[in-house]
Amino acid sequence: MKRRRGEAAAKGRRIVSLLPSATEIVCALGLEEWLVGISHTCDYPESITDRPRLSRPRVDLDGLSSGEIDAAIRAAMRDYGSVYEIDVDQLNALEPDLVLTQGICDVCAVPERQVLSSVDGARVLTLDAHDLAAIFQSIRDVGCATGTAARAERLVAEMLRRVAAVRARSLHRPRPRVLALEWLDPPYVPGHWVPEMVDIAGGELVAGITRRPSYRMEWSQLRELEPEIVLIMPCGFSLDETRREAERRGSELQAIGGRVHLLDASAYFSRSGPRVVEGVEILAEAFAAPSPP
Repeated sequence: MKRRRGEAAAKGRRIVSLLPSATEIVCALGLEEWLVGISHTCDYPESITDRPRLSRPRVDLDGLSSGEIDAAIRAAMRDYGSVYEIDVDQLNALEPDLVLTQGICDVCAVPERQVLSSVDGARVLTLDAHDLAAIFQSIRDVGCATGTAARAERLVAEMLRRVAAVRARSLHRPRPRVLALEWLDPPYVPGHWVPEMVDIAGGELVAGITRRPSYRMEWSQLRELEPEIVLIMPCGFSLDETRREAERRGSELQAIGGRVHLLDASAYFSRSGPRVVEGVEILAEAFAAPSPP
C-alpha cells in the first residue's frame, strides 16, 4: 500500500541529500538508515554509496584537467543554464520527506532553484554555509529538521573543542605566509571558510577573503606574493587528482616558490561538513613542520 506522505513526514525517516557535505552531516548524526537517495558526488562514508544517485553532470568530467573542467562547466552553463541534471522521476518515486540541497555555488553541487522546481511535496532544506559558524549552524539545522537537535549540539560542541585546541596550539608559533590555490587552470584563491581554517591553524593567508567567493588571479600576481607555504587544494579533487593536477602545472608552481603541500580538498576543505575540523588539524600540522634545509 502506498505510504501516506503526512504520516511519514511526521516521522521524518526518508532523506534525500543532493550535497556531499549534507550526506556527511546526516551520517554524523546517526541517520544513515534514513538516507534513501544521494547525489552523484556523495562518497563518504563509503557505506552510503549503494544509495540511488539522483543527479549527474551534463558532461562527463572524470579524468579531465582543471582547465578542461573549467571549459566544460562554462559550456554547460551557456548551453543549458545549469551544470547538473536531476533524475526527477526517481527522486519523487522515493517519496522523501526531507531533501537537502545548497545555495552557495551553482558549479559545486545541484543548486536550490533546480531542486525546488523538481521536488513534489517534500520539505527542502537549503544549507548555505559561507564560514565555519554557518557550517556549525547547518549541522544544527539538519538536527532540528530530523528531530536530532541534541545529537547535533553534541557534534558541534566536539567540533568547537577541537578547533579551540588547534587555535591554542598555534597561537604562539611563527605564522608562515600561506598561499592556497582552490583551482589551477585558471588559478583561484580561496574564499568562504578556507581562509578561516588557515588562520585558526596558524597561517597568514596572502590572498583570499573569508565569507566571500573564491576569485581568480594570474600566475604573475601569485609569484609576487612570496609565500612560504603553498597549499594545492583544487575544489572537489581527491589527493590523487590533486597530485596529477599539480604535476600538470609544475613549472608555474615552482616559479611561485614556497613549500608545497598537496591536499585532499574533497574530503577536508571543499565540503561544508564535519570533516572541516580534520582539515584545520591537517593545516596546523603542515604549518608546524620545520622547513627543509
